[in-house]
Amino acid sequence: MTAPVRAFLREAGRGPAIVCIHASASSSAQWRPLMDRLAGRYRTLAGDLYGSGQSPPWPGARPLTLADERMLLAPAFEAAGGRFHLVGHSYGGAVALEAARAHPERVASLVLYEPVLFSLLGEDPTQPAAREIAAVRDDTVAALERGDPHASGARFVDYWMGAGAWAAMPAPRRDALARAMGAVKAEWDAVFGNPTPRSAFAALEVPVLYLTGSESPASSRGVARLLATTLPRVTAIEIEGVGHMGPITHPDRINALVERHFEDIGEKIGVRSYIPTNV
Repeated sequence: MTAPVRAFLREAGRGPAIVCIHASASSSAQWRPLMDRLAGRYRTLAGDLYGSGQSPPWPGARPLTLADERMLLAPAFEAAGGRFHLVGHSYGGAVALEAARAHPERVASLVLYEPVLFSLLGEDPTQPAAREIAAVRDDTVAALERGDPHASGARFVDYWMGAGAWAAMPAPRRDALARAMGAVKAEWDAVFGNPTPRSAFAALEVPVLYLTGSESPASSRGVARLLATTLPRVTAIEIEGVGHMGPITHPDRINALVERHFEDIGEKIGVRSYIPTNV
């Protein structure tokens, strides 16, 4: 019998549980600064999604779904206990929304940094933001199919981080991102093909901190406009001078907002973060 596929997990700290979900072409390692910042007061878990970090690739027998990613992270949710906070960036934000929608009773709150739930833009595929991100998807996939993962990575990175970002990267980083584009191809299926309609998120009665960058592309900002007006308990903050990769490029600014959110939520529900008894 084949053993069940399990995500690689990293963990730090003690206290109320937080599960962090990373962006495309990244891994759970992107959350190390946040985990270090919160380690004295919170228990933080982060898992690698399919084809990322130390988790196995998606087998490819059928298109990947956000539900598949949610089920891969089941060990992280189980380890977090009965209720936990969810943090998701980009593709990880889309997975976090899927997890919260599937099991809202277990989610104490959500922190989302520009979830790329492009299926929502697909409800009106004629709008510029929808056409823009569909072109990025098509270009990256076409480059992979003609055997040029570096061209695929360049198109992907320059879209999300600005023209010239790929060329400015050191060669080993470009090589690593090129290798990650196979996983990104599967993730396009998950975010464009997600069947959950926008209206379903109106029933998600959990506190949400929704973060966006002022310099982010139209596609992720378009999703933000839709979700921020649909989620019933949302606090939306735009961070000036920061782009889509803010949690990686500006971790101190982003993590300070995340930390404040958890402290605010704890105060509202009468639960303080864990304070070690030996200090």
